[in-house]
Amino acid sequence: MRSNRDTARPSRRPSRRAVLAGAGLFTLGFHIPFPATLRAATLDAGPATPEVNAWVVVKPDETVVIRIARSEMGQGTLTGLAQLVAEELDCDWARVTTEYPSPGQNLARKRVWGDYSTGGSRGIRESHDYVRKGGAAARTMLVAAAAKGWGVPAGECRTERGTITHGPSGRRTTYGAVAGEAARIEPPKEVVLKDPKDWTLAGKPLKRLDTLAKLDGSQVYGIDLTLPGLLNAAIRDCPVTGGSVKSFDAAAVSAMPGVKRVLQLGDSAVVVVADTFWRAKTALDALPIVWDEGPNAGVSSETIAATLREGLDAPEAFVGNKSGDVAGALKGAAKVVEAVYGVPFQNHATMEPMNATALWTQERCEVWAPTQNGEAALAATAEAAGLPATSCEVHKIHLGGGFGRRGATHDWLRQAVQIARELPGTPVKLIWTREEDMIHGRYHPVTQCRLRGALDADGNLTGLHMRISGQSILASVAPQRMVEGRDPVTFQGLNPGGPEAAIGYAIPNILVDHAMRNPHILPGFWRGVNLNPNALYLECFMDELAHAAGQDPLAFRLKLMGNHPKHRAVLQAVADKIGWDDKPPEGVYRGLCQTMGFGSYVAGAAEVSVSESGELKIHRIVAATDPGHAVNPQQIDAQVAGSFVYGLSAALYGACTVKDGRIEQTNFDSYPVMRMDAMPVVETILMPSGGFWGGVGEPTIAVAAPAVLNAVFAATGKRVRHLPLKDTDLRRA
Repeated sequence: MRSNRDTARPSRRPSRRAVLAGAGLFTLGFHIPFPATLRAATLDAGPATPEVNAWVVVKPDETVVIRIARSEMGQGTLTGLAQLVAEELDCDWARVTTEYPSPGQNLARKRVWGDYSTGGSRGIRESHDYVRKGGAAARTMLVAAAAKGWGVPAGECRTERGTITHGPSGRRTTYGAVAGEAARIEPPKEVVLKDPKDWTLAGKPLKRLDTLAKLDGSQVYGIDLTLPGLLNAAIRDCPVTGGSVKSFDAAAVSAMPGVKRVLQLGDSAVVVVADTFWRAKTALDALPIVWDEGPNAGVSSETIAATLREGLDAPEAFVGNKSGDVAGALKGAAKVVEAVYGVPFQNHATMEPMNATALWTQERCEVWAPTQNGEAALAATAEAAGLPATSCEVHKIHLGGGFGRRGATHDWLRQAVQIARELPGTPVKLIWTREEDMIHGRYHPVTQCRLRGALDADGNLTGLHMRISGQSILASVAPQRMVEGRDPVTFQGLNPGGPEAAIGYAIPNILVDHAMRNPHILPGFWRGVNLNPNALYLECFMDELAHAAGQDPLAFRLKLMGNHPKHRAVLQAVADKIGWDDKPPEGVYRGLCQTMGFGSYVAGAAEVSVSESGELKIHRIVAATDPGHAVNPQQIDAQVAGSFVYGLSAALYGACTVKDGRIEQTNFDSYPVMRMDAMPVVETILMPSGGFWGGVGEPTIAVAAPAVLNAVFAATGKRVRHLPLKDTDLRRA
C-alpha cells in the first residue's frame, strides 16, 4: 500500500507491516464496537500484532497519517473524513496527511476498514461513526501511554494539537514520543465521542488536503500512470449493445509502428496493444472491422419513447407509495390537472475517461485504477484474472470524476485484466477514447411520468397519482437488490417516509407506481440517480397545480408541509433569500422547488430571464441544504455549486439519443456541458439542524432543473415538460 502520491510499482514488495517496522513508524490500532455490518471486520490480533483496527499512523516527526477507505473524486470526502478522525484524535491538522489502504489489505484483515463504496453521498454519512471512534480510541491509547510513563491517572491529562499535558504537574509530551508505548496499551472497549458543538476541526471550513497536488501537477490519475515496460491498449466495442464482432483484419495494422498485438476481446470488442497509446489508437482507427449489430440495430429514441408511453397506461405497475383512494379522489375532484413529463438518457461524461492498468501472471494480478468501490474492483479483478481474490490487488488512485460511472460496474477494469492475461508479466494500460466512453457509458435511465392531481372546490390538493414508466437501474446493475420485482431506487424522493428520500407533502390520497420498461441501452447510477427526474416531475407539477388552483406556488406548497418541518424549512429559506414576496427586477422571473434525498433536505430558487428571441439566461440560484451535520462548510458550498453545474448541464443540454441501436452523441461537441459564461451566481444556505447525517454531493442536483423550469414558465407561460431545454422554443406563448 502506498500513499496517494506515490508512484506505483509492480508486485513482490514488502508488506506494509515490514515497511513500517523498518522505518520506525507506529500504527495505532483499536477495537471498538462497530455497527453489526462491520463486526466481522475486526482482526484477530495476537501478541505480535498490536493493532486491531488501524486508521491512524504516527511518524517520529509527528506527522499523522489518516487512512481513508472511501474514494476521492473531487467531492472532498478524503478531507472530510480526515477532519472527523483528527477531531477525535486531537492532533495537529497542519501535520495531517492521508493514504488509501488497499482492498486487498482489507480482505486480508477481514474487512478491517469496512465498506469501500463511495457513491450515493455515503462517504461521510455512513462511516462517520466508526472513523470518529477510531480517532477517539487512538487518543485514549496515547493518553494512557503518557500517563503510564508519568505514573499519573489518565484522567489528569489533556490533549491538544498532538500534545499531551499532565494538568497538576504541567509535564508535556507529544504523540510521537509515546506512540511506541501506546501500541502496547489495551484498546478501549468503549469511547465517548465529542459533542458536535465542541468541535474545533470538524465543522470548520478547512482547506482540502488534496488541493496542492492537483495544483502543482504531482497528483497522478489513472490515465497518467506509468510503469516499467508498460504497454498501452486501445479498444473498440460494437457500437450497438448486444452486437458482436463478425470479422477484422489484424494483418492490415500489425506492421504499423509500435504495434505489439491485435486481438479480439470477448464476443464484441477488438483491441490493439502498442508501445504508446497514440500508436494503439492510430492502428485501431485503421483496423478494418465488420460488426454483427444484432437484434437491437433497429432501436431508436422514437421506438423507446413509444414503449414508455405504453407503460403510462399499463394495467400493472409496481407500487412505491400508496395511501387512501386516489381513484375516488380523482373521480370526485372539482378539477383534475394532468401532465406528462420525461427525461432522456444522460451520460456521466467524466473528465477522465475510463482506464485501468493491469499486470497479470499465473500467480498474481495487480490493477491500478480510479474506482469508486475498491472492493467491487477487487472482485472484478479476481473474476477477470481467473485467480482467487487473495492473489489479486487493486491500488486505488484519485478519480478524474466518477459520478457513479466508476462504482457499480467495472467493465473497463475487466477489459484491462483480460488484455493483460494475453501478455503475462507485462503491465498494460487500457484507455477508452472519449468516443468509446460516450457510446459505452452506463446512462441515467430514460423515464416518462404521467401525473394526475385532484383539486377540490377550494383549490386544495386531495389526490395525486404519479405513474413512472421506464428503466430500472437495479434490474441491470444489481438485481439482487430488487424487492419482489420492484426497484426501490425508482421512487427516490417519493417514499412515504424514512430517513433517505421521503416526499415532503401530506397528500390525503396518493399513488406512486412504476411500469418497468427496460430498453437495451444499459443504465447506471448517474449522480443524483432517480431523485433528479422525480423532483422535476413532482415539483414542476406542483407548480402546475398551484396555478390551476389560482394560488401562489410557495403558499400552495406550504399548506401541504405542516407535517414536514425540515422540508418546509429549506423551502422557506430559499424563498426568503431570493425575495419571493418582493418584486424582482424588470424582466426577471422566479421559480422554486424542494426535495429530500440521500438523507438531506434541499431546496432551490432561481431567477431567469428569456429574451424576445427565446434566449434563456439564468441569473441567480439560491440553494438551501440541511444535512444534519456539516463537516466542512467550504466543501459543502463547493459541492452545491458543482451540483448546479451538473444539474443545469443536464437540464439545458444533456440528452443521449438513439439511432440504429446506438448512442448518437460521441464527444462534447454533440454532448455539451455548462460553460463558465452561462453559469449563474449560486448562493448557498447551509442550515444543519443536527440529529442525523445526510449527504451533500448529490441532493442539490435535483432542484436545479425544476427551479429553472418553474421560473421559465413564469417568464414565458410555457411549460417545459421534456428535457433538455435546448429542444424547446422559449419564445413567449
